[in-house]
Amino acid sequence: MARLDNKTLLELMSQEFGGDVKSIDEAFGLLAVETAKEKIIEVLEFLKTHKDLQFIYLTDITAVHYPSQSLSIAVVYHLHSLKHNVRIRVKVFLDGGKPEIPSATVLWNGANWMERETYDFFGVIFTGHPDLRRILNVDDMEVFPMRKEYPLEDPNRVDKKDFFFGR
Repeated sequence: MARLDNKTLLELMSQEFGGDVKSIDEAFGLLAVETAKEKIIEVLEFLKTHKDLQFIYLTDITAVHYPSQSLSIAVVYHLHSLKHNVRIRVKVFLDGGKPEIPSATVLWNGANWMERETYDFFGVIFTGHPDLRRILNVDDMEVFPMRKEYPLEDPNRVDKKDFFFGR
């Protein structure tokens, strides 16, 4: 196969998955695609095992909280093809009330700790994970600190009032 670029990668994915995978961004040359949680393992497996792609390195799994959207949690996978030196970002948007997605530990053993961290900070439940529990925060913590559910500052603080700053 010739040099792998984003256009070729997107064409291969469209041939395999049709409308189940759509391009959402290409910032700084990094292709970002979106898929459904029901298709995520198939998409990741395709990217990893396809002979012309070989995205064998799972760089990171994380999440982003978009409180103003109906599907407020985005689980983000970063993959790297060492053969072609190309990266891709795969996003799955989930319901913030019950964010569940299949575990990628069936494809990468290294996904174990990344998924535990994402659970710990965002509350994403990775179904099929071998040991999903908190990894950095205390075990009895009831909130997920990276969610944007609380104001950044206490509105009752008097030292932050505008009249103290001449406004």
